[in-house]
Amino acid sequence: MENKSKIKFLKKGIRCNGQYIPVIYSKSDLRGYPQGTITIYCRTYRDSLPAELSPQNDSDSMTDYFEKDRARITPDNPFYSDVIKVAA
Repeated sequence: MENKSKIKFLKKGIRCNGQYIPVIYSKSDLRGYPQGTITIYCRTYRDSLPAELSPQNDSDSMTDYFEKDRARITPDNPFYSDVIKVAA
């Protein structure tokens, strides 16, 4: 993936194209995902995760329901080796 060099995973955030995004990493067993999956959560509503991470956000402004972005990084994801280093 050519965009991988633009994303740097830090202990308390992600730096993408010069922008710092504060995040929380969570390692836990999830139903429907392989063992070892790591979830990345944005800390704020205004920040969004890079598209390369395939973020999920089920916000619905019509009903005033808002979520922060989250991304599931599975062991077969090309970013997994970088994320596992900082998610400890």
